[in-house]
Amino acid sequence: MVLNDRILAFSELGKFLSQFKDSGYEKITTVSHTDDFYDGMLQKIESTKHYNGWFTEENIVFSLSQWADLLTEENLTQWLAPYQLEEVAPKTVGVIMAGNIPLVGFHDFLSVLICGHKVLIKQSSDDNQLLPYLASYLIAIAPEFESYIQFTTDTFTAFDAIIATGSNNTARYFEHYFGHKPHIIRKSRNSVAILTGEETKEQLIALGEDVFRYYGLGCRSVSKLMLPEGYDFTNFFEAMYTYNAIIQGAKYANNYDYNKAVYLMSSFKLLENGFLLLKEDESYSSPIATLFYETYTTIETAVQKVSADADKIQCVVSDHLTTDSVYFGKTQYPSLVDYADGRDIIQFLTKFE
Repeated sequence: MVLNDRILAFSELGKFLSQFKDSGYEKITTVSHTDDFYDGMLQKIESTKHYNGWFTEENIVFSLSQWADLLTEENLTQWLAPYQLEEVAPKTVGVIMAGNIPLVGFHDFLSVLICGHKVLIKQSSDDNQLLPYLASYLIAIAPEFESYIQFTTDTFTAFDAIIATGSNNTARYFEHYFGHKPHIIRKSRNSVAILTGEETKEQLIALGEDVFRYYGLGCRSVSKLMLPEGYDFTNFFEAMYTYNAIIQGAKYANNYDYNKAVYLMSSFKLLENGFLLLKEDESYSSPIATLFYETYTTIETAVQKVSADADKIQCVVSDHLTTDSVYFGKTQYPSLVDYADGRDIIQFLTKFE
């Protein structure tokens, strides 16, 4: 397959996904192979939310919608224009995927195939329902992909390069076993918001999307706040109340109750509003239903802090306080060039030997 054929195949997948929006599902008969796959996709959405209690239908469909918007012929062509992909010799790339949010490994899947390589996929058991079905749709669109896509639960043996995502502990395991091959190995990362106290109500409400989407389980989810000394939490908590329905989810509520009890028994000072805990802590990785915060004396010291910890941070949310700031409410809307850990995966896939 030439590059343009691969782009067209993925753009057809985008059209298929566009039938499943948070505004409602609508079968579009002009979408290729929709008669064969539409009902099955509905069943996959249903089974996925039962298979993993953190994957609510709202969050599943949110993920599908984001990919529907990204997988257009125009977006894909613009994304790939700077690279010389027609010169790539096909090789086998092993991809070990995380499972924290729905379709979290799709960008790696897309990147390997769009470059013309074969992908050997090992999924997390927490997120192994949706991608194989989307792969089957892609193969129906372009049968040439059948020999390029393989799912496995076994240990990788025959591969030319590796892309692996996991925790800090599993990253050490990946380095040990795969370090001799060309590789991208990703560790745990979190996102942080730098607030000044001058944020508008609308900005703070939008920040709630960065905090609560996917229950805060994504690496692009804000898990920590950088706040000026003496910060008044009144407006913050008023804005967060927009998301109070999250406590109705049993798994989230159980985590809230558990973490609150642990903190109180440990005599930690807490701020809370009935569904969100705030704890002063230097760490970036906060438990579910908890936001850590840290105070700063000047904006400059806050920016220096997050800059020094760049290897622990995926996104910095602020009102343009850093050169790479993500605006409030936008962390879960990455573009195709928003590479995890800032590592250009397409460049990697075109250069490894």
